[in-house]
Formats: sequence, C-alpha cells, structure tokens
Amino acid sequence: MTDLLPGARWGRATGRPLADVDPGDWLASATALRDAGHDYFDLLTAVDEQEAGFDVVVHLWSVPGRTSVLLRTRVPRAEPRLDSLAGVFKGAAWHERQAAEMFGIDFHGHPGLDPLLLPDGFDGAPLRKDFVLASRVVRPWPGAPEPGQSSAEAAVGRRKTLPPGVPAPGTWGSP
Repeated sequence: MTDLLPGARWGRATGRPLADVDPGDWLASATALRDAGHDYFDLLTAVDEQEAGFDVVVHLWSVPGRTSVLLRTRVPRAEPRLDSLAGVFKGAAWHERQAAEMFGIDFHGHPGLDPLLLPDGFDGAPLRKDFVLASRVVRPWPGAPEPGQSSAEAAVGRRKTLPPGVPAPGTWGSP
C-alpha cells in the first residue's frame, strides 16, 4: 500500500496504517486509496493541535479486503483550507460541514458548507482549543476549598478560581 502514495509518510495509529500527506496531496491521495479498493468512507474529523494547526483525518475501509487505512494532513491555523473530498466520497459532505462549522476549516470545492449543528448567527468555532466557553465565564466557578478547610467550611469560604481553559477577565474576545 505504501507504493500507492509515494510522497506519504507511513506509520501506524490505533493498529491501522496511517499515511501523512501534505495538504496539496490530500485529494489525490484519497482518490488513489479509493481506486485501490478503500472505497467505503467511514469518517472525517479534525484535531486542534494549537499553534501547529489542525490535523484532518479520514478513515477509509475496504469491504472486500477487510482492511482500513487512515489518511491525515495538517492545515495551518492562520488559513485552514483543504480540498473537499465530497466529489470522491459522497459521505464526506456531511463530515466536512461539521468540521467546517466546529473548527472553521474551509473545504474548497464543497457543494455547500451550510451550518449543520449550531444555531443561526453563532460566532466562533467551538471545538477550537482557543474558543472560550461563555457559560463558564457567565456563571462563576465555585473555586477550590482553602487548604485545611472542612467540606462544611468550604461551602462558605472558597477561593475563587477560574475554570480550566478560561483566560482572566478582560483578556478574551471572540476568536
């Protein structure tokens, strides 16, 4: 299988072959894998790797061969853009809509990246690690008990702390 994608870096993840490709080779690599028999599209997802960008991963399955392969690429955080696989795998359209909505990744050539899960007018990409959960900021975090306090005393005098992942007030805005 490694000869199918000459520019790929091969490894293993979760017991499956994993091909890392450059974003420019994404569409051609997925097409080559489909043509080689991995014609069942299982899923497409993304992972926020913070400053490094976003890893986009697709899982493909060969029904007759009973084998699977993972295809992965990394797009830059500043301009997360990738060719759409919707023309190669019809099932990719829904997954790309979700990744576009939740991570802000633009899938070039997609037939319609309409919002799928979030309400109309929602601002931001909630699965990005820098997205601030407004509900945690609006409702105060209960804090942690001071050292040496009993649980009864802790309810009265807790040290106010911010929940994990929430920046100090006045230092955050819309991503």
